[in-house]
Amino acid sequence: MRISKIETHVVGTPWRNLTFVTVHTDEGLTGVGETRMLGHTDALLGYLAEAARRHIVGTDPFDMEDLVHRMKYGDYGRAGEIVMSGIACVEMACWDIVGKALGQPVWRLLGGRTRDRVKAYANGWYTVDRTPEEFHAAARRVVAAGYDALKLDPFGTGRFELDHAETVRSISLVEAVRDAIGPERELMVEMHGRFSPATAIRLARLLEPYDPAWLEEPVPPENLKALAKVSQHTGLPIATGERIHDRIEFRELFESQAADILQADVGHFGGIGEFRKLAATAETHYMLVAPHNVGGPVLTAASLHLGVAVPNFKILEHFNDFADAGVKAVAPGVPEVVDGHFAAPTAPGLGVELDLDAIADFPQQNADFDLFAEDWHFRRGTGVHR
Repeated sequence: MRISKIETHVVGTPWRNLTFVTVHTDEGLTGVGETRMLGHTDALLGYLAEAARRHIVGTDPFDMEDLVHRMKYGDYGRAGEIVMSGIACVEMACWDIVGKALGQPVWRLLGGRTRDRVKAYANGWYTVDRTPEEFHAAARRVVAAGYDALKLDPFGTGRFELDHAETVRSISLVEAVRDAIGPERELMVEMHGRFSPATAIRLARLLEPYDPAWLEEPVPPENLKALAKVSQHTGLPIATGERIHDRIEFRELFESQAADILQADVGHFGGIGEFRKLAATAETHYMLVAPHNVGGPVLTAASLHLGVAVPNFKILEHFNDFADAGVKAVAPGVPEVVDGHFAAPTAPGLGVELDLDAIADFPQQNADFDLFAEDWHFRRGTGVHR
């Protein structure tokens, strides 16, 4: 079996474009992969067009290790977000093909089942006015939908600092959400890498009464010593990793023990196999993994298969019950969240198939997002970034 061609499809929403890749083989089997790019969708499409000729077409889809190695290193330049995302789309689709060829769900090929269901947490739910009353009501809707965990970014515009008024307002939103969901449900707090270590430490102290399950990206991702400083000054778990695109770049993070939960994005990280390797290394450092998942149904499916197979998998992020729910139609097959969990998929491969007619309803958008804009919570009417 050999890869004969690849096709790309872009699904647009007001705040993001999702890129889907279909990998075709000369035996008629096809597989699908997905990633979500912010501001670089056309660059990704250009890279995939070149990589198809140079590396992909003619490859046996079972030979994923060799394909990933050639795509990552065969062009000499250091692979960044665009290249690693392109690799992820194609590698993910190869897992789908292999699973279909063998008649097995992908999680069986990753070592089998470690759990029967995977806990989910809701994101994309707080597309409301930034008041305690509105956040309280929105959080209650998340609970009513059956989720036992949810995440929010309560913070206003800040770059290293957060002024006093915004600090008071932000903490009031967290207080309202905790009151809405009760003490028994998990609450994750997102910081989007805005803050200096001093600000992050101060905010962590103010957040402690609300018992967050983690603080996510408290400082920008480029300086891991700054992250270590935050970790040393709070007892709250630290989560990070969505903007680290190569598992080798996690070495310093492992050495410093500056984080407790690793959040590499399967769609930006070279795919399922690369994430599985990262998770194995994380396990030796007593760390958990919880992949960043702001994609659509294919990326959710890929992350879910990892969740079934990986022992140190904590929880899976899910947007599409609240933000852009319509995109679930472009690749049906992902189990619904029931009682706060996804069931283990049972169909061969990833268990999803692209619906080209549904994709036609979501043309590519000129979607912009600026975390540091004054009205970032309301950009394009979305209310939330990720």
